[in-house]
Amino acid sequence: MTVTYDYAGKHVLVTGGTKGIGAGIAAAFAAAGAEVTVCARTSPTTHDRHSGETASGAGGSGFVTAGGIRFVQADVRDPADVERLISGFDRLDVVVNNAGGSPPAPLEGTSPRLHARVIELNLTAPLLVSQRAYPLLAAVGGAVVMIGSASGARPSPGTSAYGAAKAGLHHLARCLAAEWAPRVRVNTVVVGLANTQNPGSRDPAAQDRATENPGSRDPTVQGPATQGPATQDPNSQDANSQDAESQDTPTRDAGAHGAADHYGGRTDLDGRAIPAGRMATPADVAQVCLWLAAPGYVTGAEVRVDGGGEIPAWRHLVSD
Repeated sequence: MTVTYDYAGKHVLVTGGTKGIGAGIAAAFAAAGAEVTVCARTSPTTHDRHSGETASGAGGSGFVTAGGIRFVQADVRDPADVERLISGFDRLDVVVNNAGGSPPAPLEGTSPRLHARVIELNLTAPLLVSQRAYPLLAAVGGAVVMIGSASGARPSPGTSAYGAAKAGLHHLARCLAAEWAPRVRVNTVVVGLANTQNPGSRDPAAQDRATENPGSRDPTVQGPATQGPATQDPNSQDANSQDAESQDTPTRDAGAHGAADHYGGRTDLDGRAIPAGRMATPADVAQVCLWLAAPGYVTGAEVRVDGGGEIPAWRHLVSD
C-alpha cells in the first residue's frame, strides 16, 4: 500500500533543511506539492542552486535550489534572524523544527559556553521559531513538527546537554500542543539511529569550540537524527565549520556520535542493535512528518522512528 499526500498550495518551513534529515524532509514536502523554504546558517553549495534565481519572499536574500526549494540564510538561535525569516511569509502551514545537533561534549573539561550553545540550538531555537510562527499557523489551522531524539528519552552520556535539550524539546511540544489546541497541532518525531550518508555535515557549536580550543577538530560529522567520526547528528560540524543546523548522518540519533563510534568502533553492530535490522533514513523520518503535518486529530504525540529501539549491548556480549 502506498500513502500519498497532497500539499499543493501549502507553505512549509524546514529549519536546518539543507542537508541530512532536514533535506530529506524538505524534498518530501516539495514532492507532495508544497512551497518549501529551508534555512540554515550557511547556504547550500553553489551547484545546488537553481541558476542563481533569487527568492523575493521568506525574509528576502534567498534563492531557489535545483529542487525548487527556497533557501533563506538565518541562524534560528538569533531572535532577529527568526523575526526576519518568519516576517517574509504571508502564509505558513507547517513548521518543521529540524535544526539541531551536538559534537561529543562530556561535562568534564568542556566549556560552559559550548553546552549553552547546544541548548540554544536544540531547545531555545525551536521555541523561538514556533512562537514567531504561531500567528500564521493559527490563521490556517497549521502544524508544528519537532524533530526530537532518542537521546532525550534515555541517558545520553557524552552529550548530556544535547540529551537534556531534546528532553526539553519533547516537553515543550506537549506544552504547546495543549496551549495552542485546537488551532495549531504540535507533535514530535523521536528519531533513533539514522543514516544520512552526509560526511560533510558538522557540529553546531563549532566556532565556539574553535575559539576556546584552537586547533581542535570535532571528529564527528553529523548524521542521524539528525545525526564515527564522520557522522553526526542533525547538525554537527567540525571545529572550523559554520553550519550547525541540519540533523544528518549515521549516528546514534539526532546528533552526537556516529553509529560506529556509538558502539566502540564495531560497525558489525549497526544493524544487529536495531530490531528492524537497519538505521532509519531521511525518507523514513520524512514520511512521519508528512503524516503529522496533515490535517487531523493527533496533537501532543511523540512518534518514535527508531526501528524498535536499540537492543541492550549485553545481549550481544552474551551471544558473542
